[in-house]
Amino acid sequence: MSIALELAKRIHALRYEDLPPEAPHWARVGILDFLGVTLAGSREPAPRLVADAIGAPAAGASAVFGMGKRIGALEAALINGTASHALDFDDCNNTFGGHPSVPILPALFALADDMGANGPRFILAYVTGFEVEAKIAMGVHLHHYTKGWHPTATLGVFGAAAACSKLMGLDEERTATALAIAASLAAGIKSNFGTMVKPLHVGHCTRSGLFAAQLARAGFTANAAGVFEHKQGFLNVFNGEGTYDIARIFAHWADPFDIVKPGIAIKQYPCCGSTHPALDAMLALARKHDLKPDQVERIEAWTHARRLEHTNRPDPKSELDAKFSLQYCLARAITDRKIMLEHFEGSAYLDAAVRRLLPRIHVAPYTTAQFPAENHFGAEVKVHTRDGATFSGKVDQPFGRTSDNPLPKALLKEKFENCSARALEPDAVARLYAAVQNFENLNAVREVTALAAGESARPQRAAAA
Repeated sequence: MSIALELAKRIHALRYEDLPPEAPHWARVGILDFLGVTLAGSREPAPRLVADAIGAPAAGASAVFGMGKRIGALEAALINGTASHALDFDDCNNTFGGHPSVPILPALFALADDMGANGPRFILAYVTGFEVEAKIAMGVHLHHYTKGWHPTATLGVFGAAAACSKLMGLDEERTATALAIAASLAAGIKSNFGTMVKPLHVGHCTRSGLFAAQLARAGFTANAAGVFEHKQGFLNVFNGEGTYDIARIFAHWADPFDIVKPGIAIKQYPCCGSTHPALDAMLALARKHDLKPDQVERIEAWTHARRLEHTNRPDPKSELDAKFSLQYCLARAITDRKIMLEHFEGSAYLDAAVRRLLPRIHVAPYTTAQFPAENHFGAEVKVHTRDGATFSGKVDQPFGRTSDNPLPKALLKEKFENCSARALEPDAVARLYAAVQNFENLNAVREVTALAAGESARPQRAAAA
């Protein structure tokens, strides 16, 4: 059986009743975090420019979050997807090597609005899409990541297609076709990191996954029998012969579900996740030793070599570029003792105190003497002061990175409220939070999207799957 057909068989077989109790919990966590960062992102230039470029789309049922309107599902997925990643504040996942929720949820919310889906069906589709993209990632990483592809987009398109196929109730054959169509729509290269194109990767891939499922439902054809394994198929073109392992895709299917373990990594800081381990270490040192910028002679930071390929930016040229500058983020950590959305807005990256620190910050890849070879998420930081003292700290992985070390509920709620308040009134923020806590009992997902769009509807309780 082909990879697409085997995936489709497993996608089709999943039932809500088969999910472990932890899966709906982590789905609620992912949905809440997604809604918060998307609402905050809706105020950024990138999704606004996408909306302007679309022009006047036809009226539809799908909500555009934070913008108070409903349009066609494909256009809504594109705009919301771009907004969801505009701040680079959305969740991560260790298996996936990227941001797992944003390729899926903009498409699912747009489709759920269009179909009138309820909470349980939505959660099942989300968990299914998450599982598909994460397990494909197991088969192609780490070569896929290091080659320069942006897995959030190039693999996320399969998560979106699988999730939308599940919500639509497509049979095995049409689900496999949707995956095959998605393979030809996959795109996203890391050379565009630090620009608006990075969040556009997400808008494009989530729209493409939805579009692939819509085409498959309509009877569109594709090479489902060999789209992955063909000599000119996805695996050989995107990875290359000998750099992937098909068996790994299926070895641990739903055992455990990836959304449960290693789980969703909630970002504490609104910048590239590859900077977060060093930020955890730097903030701990600054607070513990009351370090001030004018005390600093030199800062040394070590992170994984693969992460430095896109975060070694000693002189960021824009607010978006600053999100990917380990040097800038570390300078902010010691000057402000916190990392905030405001640090990546407007001309904040030109702050004089931060600029004076940048030449004193030196980054390098860590060695196996510092961290085990299998650790890809650690960081070490040393601060040398002008009076000759040295302070050092290490973290094995950033706080909240796995379900075994989750971000506390209070911090998750605080992040959601801070982000959502950029687009919604306090009452709407509180009602949206409450609705998500009871998501699996919602009779209509439209009630959540009404709140996220800025409409006035109140969430309804209800129905079984």
